[in-house]
Amino acid sequence: VRLVNGSHPCSGRVEIMPDLTWGSVCDTDLDWKDAAVICRQEHCGIPKAIFGGTNFGEGQGPVWPEEIQCQGNETHLTFCQTSTTQHQNCTHKNDVSIVCSGYTGFRLMNGSDSCSGRVELQWLYREWGTVCDLYWDLRDATVLCQQLGCGEAVAVPGKAWFGQGSGPVRADVFECRGNESHFSHCAVSSWGRAVCSHGQDAGVICSDHGPKNENQLSLRLVGAGGDCAGRLEVYHKGSWGTVCDDSWDLADSQVVCSQLQCGMPLSAPVLASFSQGTGPIWLDEVGCLGNESSLWECPSAGWGQHDCGHKEDVRILCSEFGYNTSEKHTEASGAEEVESNVEVYYNGTWGSVCQNGMTDITAAVICKQLGCGDKGTIRETNSRLSPDPKWLDFVSCRKHDSTLWQCPSSPWG
Repeated sequence: VRLVNGSHPCSGRVEIMPDLTWGSVCDTDLDWKDAAVICRQEHCGIPKAIFGGTNFGEGQGPVWPEEIQCQGNETHLTFCQTSTTQHQNCTHKNDVSIVCSGYTGFRLMNGSDSCSGRVELQWLYREWGTVCDLYWDLRDATVLCQQLGCGEAVAVPGKAWFGQGSGPVRADVFECRGNESHFSHCAVSSWGRAVCSHGQDAGVICSDHGPKNENQLSLRLVGAGGDCAGRLEVYHKGSWGTVCDDSWDLADSQVVCSQLQCGMPLSAPVLASFSQGTGPIWLDEVGCLGNESSLWECPSAGWGQHDCGHKEDVRILCSEFGYNTSEKHTEASGAEEVESNVEVYYNGTWGSVCQNGMTDITAAVICKQLGCGDKGTIRETNSRLSPDPKWLDFVSCRKHDSTLWQCPSSPWG
């Protein structure tokens, strides 16, 4: 079997050679199970599309006279049965073509465990390559995490957060919906759409990343007797370590407090005398903008043992430091309603969000992001006359958005 005249080695008109002559296959005699066997035999992943007619041009020679009847799990087309009972009178105007996924291997590299790292895909069981962060999003990452047995995706850090890879950089646009059972089931469009370098290698952190015990978080605040205040520690390469406070500011603390569902930071830097850490100092020169959904999306000097002392450990005090996290979630999911204005931190300043175009879907996203239940309602209020900037308008979240920062809106300003 071979695929002829396609745009890449895993697409084209289906041709088989039953004797000494190559011939095409009628589009009424081949289905998805047959295509799955052909893609597998050609080391091309799984089928993405089947085309009738002359999508990849008309063939030459004979048209295969029998219907292919594969079960779908065969390793080679010769193991499939054939039948002439449903044979159609076909010409080369009916030549069938298929497009296979092409990607046959999937892995996360250079993370602290198998559930975090740089995204790498294997093409045709041959060369491994990285993925450009330009078109990679949380839905794509969720499908990959689930396929690898690593839960859901919690962050998609780009700009070679897990180091630069080698081999080709895949700039394909993966259009996963998030509910696919295998990454190869995701639609792929615009092959080679952009020129990317290894400085744009995409990464993934899955929910099962980190220590495999009752605390599944990959960052924590310790030393203050609660979940929302203390010395910042991050989990990397099998151990907890601290973060150096060089360049640390309120925007960095905002990301951590939000990621831990602990409200907002009360000050930065924190001068409280939380105890110094021990062990490695994993991060330094963190530079969040404040609108990232996790610390892993922020630029930094990279993972490593940095030239800092533990007297420079980052310490954070969040607004929810007086509440136990589990109690807070219980109260938020009960009958009690909490009503408040919405503010976001941007460009060094807290500002308001206008309600134009906002629906209860957007309210639900905000409530979930703050750890305040999974439903919310937009209520009209009198405009608050204050010098605070109005940072966002026409925010329109969708049901699959997990944070406000993923929702379409007017530009910041």
